[in-house]
Amino acid sequence: MTPQTLAASALTLLCAAPALATDRAAVLVTYANIAEAKYQDSLITSRALQVAINDLISKPSEASLAAAREAWLAARIPYQQTEVYRFGNPIVDDWEGRVNAWPLDEGLIDYVDASYTGPTDDNLYASLNVIATPQFELSGTQVDATSITPTLLSDTLHEADGVDANVAAGYHAIEFLLWGQDLNGTGPGAGNRPWTDYAQGTDCTNGNCDRRAAYLQAATTLLVDDLEWMAAQWAQGGAARAAVMADEAAGLIAIVTGMGSLSYGEQAGERMRLGLLLNDPEEEHDCFSDNTHNSHYYDGLGVQNVYLGRYQRLNDDVLAGPSLSDLVAETDPGLDAELRSKLDTTMVALEAIRTAVKDGMAYDQMLARGNAEGEALIMAGVEGLIDQTRSIQRLVPALGLDEINFEGSETLDNPGAVFQ
Repeated sequence: MTPQTLAASALTLLCAAPALATDRAAVLVTYANIAEAKYQDSLITSRALQVAINDLISKPSEASLAAAREAWLAARIPYQQTEVYRFGNPIVDDWEGRVNAWPLDEGLIDYVDASYTGPTDDNLYASLNVIATPQFELSGTQVDATSITPTLLSDTLHEADGVDANVAAGYHAIEFLLWGQDLNGTGPGAGNRPWTDYAQGTDCTNGNCDRRAAYLQAATTLLVDDLEWMAAQWAQGGAARAAVMADEAAGLIAIVTGMGSLSYGEQAGERMRLGLLLNDPEEEHDCFSDNTHNSHYYDGLGVQNVYLGRYQRLNDDVLAGPSLSDLVAETDPGLDAELRSKLDTTMVALEAIRTAVKDGMAYDQMLARGNAEGEALIMAGVEGLIDQTRSIQRLVPALGLDEINFEGSETLDNPGAVFQ
């Protein structure tokens, strides 16, 4: 089977559902319980991030900025493991852009380096700099941004003028406000925003420190609110849980769709292969903080723990229950063993990227043209994700499901188009 067979076109596979001893409803309960736990953990870490950011703003210093950055990095660990819930659950996919949209035109938010591209035909607001501009016109309407609030970010600025790159809120807007631009290209080093960007009075650097603080607080408040809402959707009585439990076949399709779409189109294609093809660190998922190696790892882990029905929580408690793996093992134990092995292989490859970063090669550097070692590391992850998707496809007939749509990737299916 070639990667082209994994394109976005529907895969229609019709089989009679086999009789299974494992209770399908119990598998869906495990899936929903793990979702609830992951979003609760994401909420817990976002609240810890909020505390650290409030401390940075009230007592700006090198130490309080470092603490806020560490809190942001910690918050990414549970959240990235939720991304496997996106593609099979419309309630998650419709919401996800509020909290994890990327890449972003950071000039919309704050000051940027002089080398940064200004307004373009595609985005007239790419260098608006809301923090320095309390009054402006947006899509023909006068906007009063004297007070920077969560509502301003969510209702006015986020995806302003219908442009996806106008990301005004979520993890990556906060990341930019904590690290600033990474101007190192494919060299070592992350963003290096000074703590004095939040200092008051004459110690303030780059102007508008009070408005920058207000923006950072508003974005963090919005993130916490959004995660509170999503955690509630997966709790008992929540809409997302109810949708999964309403129909066993549809619930299983949601699980398989999320696994295959994240593995192939999103992670292997748009998050990993694209940046390598372009040798462009701007295509990093966490480009300001140089945390992309961890985001890739926890995305992969999210796929694995959904299949195995097992999630290790922040407090180290392990949540486990009847799993998709259990169902597959009853009808096709060979396929179950194959997919488990491939998931392990992918995780080894993603961990190798993290190890290389610890040993001194930043993900930025892996993307550099001519870095054969870095390319091999990233491609091992890409190939592992593609290969596991082949086995994820085979879950459809094994479980007697019909018509699964996996997210495609032009980067993988038609790489020449990337350069057109």
